[in-house]
Amino acid sequence: MKRLKHPLKLILFIILCHLAGIFGSIFTAMNVQTWYTELYKPWFTPPAWVFAPVWFILYTLMGIAIFLIYEKRVLLKRKYKHLAIAFFWAQLLLNTIWSPIFFGLQDPMLAFFEIILLLIVLIITIFFFTKVERKAAFLLFPYLIWACFAAALNAGIWLLN
Repeated sequence: MKRLKHPLKLILFIILCHLAGIFGSIFTAMNVQTWYTELYKPWFTPPAWVFAPVWFILYTLMGIAIFLIYEKRVLLKRKYKHLAIAFFWAQLLLNTIWSPIFFGLQDPMLAFFEIILLLIVLIITIFFFTKVERKAAFLLFPYLIWACFAAALNAGIWLLN
């Protein structure tokens, strides 16, 4: 088994990704028991307790994925590595601002368009991750699936209200 050379760096990347979720959860917590409860929701809306463990897993996978990209030594694909890193941080920023838009501004329509942009940037991120380190790209697939589900849920809430 290969020994991990930089375990603290791995932990740092995981924490950075979780900070995005913590920031968003502040806006969620302020409105999830008030405004959000009054909204009509699609039939496929999961129970509230599902979101925290799912996001915990996804942010952890994101942290591992970006760690693998940073650690990957590439000579010929350096341009791809830089693009992969740039798009990763861009999608994480978009991920971070979705909750303030949806819950803070209470604007499901704007949040829907923002999450579509997030999905586009995430797909581009996965594309560049594939060019640098396939394992890192595969770690983002559960996130992509959940983000698609979240977009459908967001659209449903927007259209029903």
